[in-house]
Amino acid sequence: MPTKNATNKLTDPAIRNAKPQARPFNLADGGGLGLEVQPSGAKWWRFRYRIDGKEKMLSFGTHPEVSLKDARERREQARRDIAAGIDPGAKRKAEKATRAELAANTFEAVAREWHQAVHVAAVTEGHAARTLLRLEQDAFPWFGAMPIAEVTAPKLLEALRKVEARGAIETAHRVRQACGQVFRYGIATGRCERDPAADLRDALQPVIVKHHAAITEPRKVGELLRAFDDYQGLPTTRAALKLAPLVFLRPGELRQAEWSEFDLDAAVWTVPAARMKRTKQQKADGVPHLVPLSRQAVAVLRDLEALTGHGRYVFPSPRGGARPMSDNAVLSALRRMGFAKDEMSGHGFRAMARTLMAERLGVPESVVEAQLAHAVRDSLGRAYNRTEFIEQRRSMMQQWADYLDGLKQGAQVLPFKTA
Repeated sequence: MPTKNATNKLTDPAIRNAKPQARPFNLADGGGLGLEVQPSGAKWWRFRYRIDGKEKMLSFGTHPEVSLKDARERREQARRDIAAGIDPGAKRKAEKATRAELAANTFEAVAREWHQAVHVAAVTEGHAARTLLRLEQDAFPWFGAMPIAEVTAPKLLEALRKVEARGAIETAHRVRQACGQVFRYGIATGRCERDPAADLRDALQPVIVKHHAAITEPRKVGELLRAFDDYQGLPTTRAALKLAPLVFLRPGELRQAEWSEFDLDAAVWTVPAARMKRTKQQKADGVPHLVPLSRQAVAVLRDLEALTGHGRYVFPSPRGGARPMSDNAVLSALRRMGFAKDEMSGHGFRAMARTLMAERLGVPESVVEAQLAHAVRDSLGRAYNRTEFIEQRRSMMQQWADYLDGLKQGAQVLPFKTA
């Protein structure tokens, strides 16, 4: 005979033994709760109730993820809500909306939104990936789940101290900068009211700038150039070593050189804007960088053309011409020739040229900086066009190449220029 409340009629064995049929069927537990068995075998808890004269239904999840005991507890809570005049279905929707709002306003959610909506469009793919990785490693684990409006300067500093503790001082500053951009985006979108990262400008250890190792003493430069002539490795690597001091480019810009960019008869290399170290916008619509080639640079390229001129890359990978040489090729060659890490680097050729041309050859800084592809400004604040000073640069590049030849041959070192 049924109980007075007509509830709790189901048992765990009855639920386990309920086999699917061709059509869905319901096992009633009473009080509006039942277990609906689907033809697929899925078993759903359903709670049917009436409020304001309307019949409604709620799902409490599936069995066995939601046990019989759990389903009964949810039924009783729903019945208490109904007795208080609260629609349990409407209550669930409101709670879900609140959870969604809270989830959308966490620091991590706002940061990922900013990254996708703003940062990816503003910077290069590699830059964007590095920013997201820093946030994922050094911000999200510590306060990513917090509402962005509740992240305080002390909380942010606590996370940045962990970065400093592993010796990554520059990374700590970059994480702070990225977080600042996220907070400012949060302010703009109404998720927070201030940027606590701005309060930490003077709270972090200062970054000690380490310049790329470079040989700038003339006699040492001569030794370096003679070592290139004696290099016994791959001819493409030897050519890259010889060309590097003659063109002032960054290692990545040099190793990715393509034959289509060269006019050896006109002695000029036109490097596409997309391959230069520039902003995403400048890469997309900026002018190319022109590199006047000295007679010595053209000679190196003429010799190499017979070897790799049939392919796309000037310096192809030894593993196949579909990609350029490794970014470690020149660096590894320097190490094998005995030049230590703190003595010379792939970027060091740029510092070598900038230092010696100013100190020994007296070339105007504006011309050198234009060839280095730096955005130097004049006294009126205008940035020099990257195609300006082309004739001065052509003369300078030949003067520089001749000077290097003299150093390689052990010629008398020029004295310092006097003001």
